[in-house]
This record gives sequence, C-alpha cells and structure tokens, in this order.
Amino acid sequence: MTQALGNLFILAAPSGAGKSSLINALLDKHQDTNMHSNQMQVSVSHTTRDPRPGEVDGVHYHFVSKKEFKTLIDENAFFEWAEVFGNYYGTSRVVIEQTLSEGIDVFLDIDWQGARQVKAQIPDTATIFVAPPSKNELRRRLTERNQDSEEVIKSRMEKAVAEISHYHEFDFIVVNDNFDAALSELDSIVSARRLRKEKQVIRHADLFDGLLAD
Repeated sequence: MTQALGNLFILAAPSGAGKSSLINALLDKHQDTNMHSNQMQVSVSHTTRDPRPGEVDGVHYHFVSKKEFKTLIDENAFFEWAEVFGNYYGTSRVVIEQTLSEGIDVFLDIDWQGARQVKAQIPDTATIFVAPPSKNELRRRLTERNQDSEEVIKSRMEKAVAEISHYHEFDFIVVNDNFDAALSELDSIVSARRLRKEKQVIRHADLFDGLLAD
C-alpha cells in the first residue's frame, strides 16, 4: 500500500470497556470542523448475519450472503475477516485504501485477531487497546445494561479476560475509568499520529517548497 495521508486506527477492547462510546464521542467532537485534515470515520464491516432491529445496510454493516462473502474472500477483498458463531465479518481492503488516500482517518472496531491481520499488512496502523479499570467495574457495566442473563454475562467476562490477555500487542493503551479523561487521551493519540513527519511532509509539501526556495 502506498503512503496515504489518512491514518488508520484500530480500537480493540472487551465488551463493556466503552470502546464504541469513545469512538462515537470522538467523531462527534470533530464533526463540526470543515478542515479536510480533521475528517474521520468508522469503517463499516461486511457481515453475513441478519440485520438487527434498527440496523441499516451500509451504515451499521454491509449485509451480504455467505456466498457473496466467500467470493470476496477468494478475491482477497478483505484486510481481515473472521467467522464468529457461524457468521462471517470482514474489513474491506478497497474501501479502506480509498478512504485513507483521500486524507480521511479510519477507525476499525475489531478484536485482537483482526488487529494482528491488519498490522501485518499495514505496519503503520496505530493499534489502541481500551481497558476497563477493574473486573468488578466491567461486570457492573455489563450487568447494568439489563440485556443479558447471568449466564451470558459470565460468558462475556470469560471472553473479556481472553481479550485483555493480548493488551501487550497494542501500541497504545487507554484505561476507561473516567470517560472524559479517556476521550482526551484518545484524542491526543489521534493528534500525535497526524503530526508525524511522514504525514506533515505530504500535507504541507507546498509550504516547505516555498520556505526553502531561493
């Protein structure tokens, strides 16, 4: 993949850590600006599962059949893909590359396995792990949703521990104890990535040509 102006970010976290809320808050914080360099969006994954109530094709997911998904696999159309409970999920290669080339930052909401796959192909990707402040707090958040049975919560806690065990593979770690503080830290990571020399040289090529002209 050629050098792109946009930055690719991966956010991974156990269920209940607040990852989705942080991403949405970050997007809300930046959407009132018209500066091209401040544009960002969350990647919309492909999936073979059925839409849930309120979900819109192309907004929450690209809903496709298993046959279509397997064809896309054969065409190497995904940066990463996985089968979860009989359904397939994948991140489109073409869409990501095109979006980054337009100078738009892209956030991938995927697990540590997907992060490994993408990082292997795009080493420049910034990987961020969002951690809960404690097991007790994580359980409290899962319980207060009032969406799952005790058995499901137990399963989610076990899965959370498995996810957390890979925290050391990520470039950045944000502990979501205080939401505003965690959001500020996430925003700082994004700002730092945008200000790297490699990106600034591309973004301000005309400026430096003018500054160094005789």
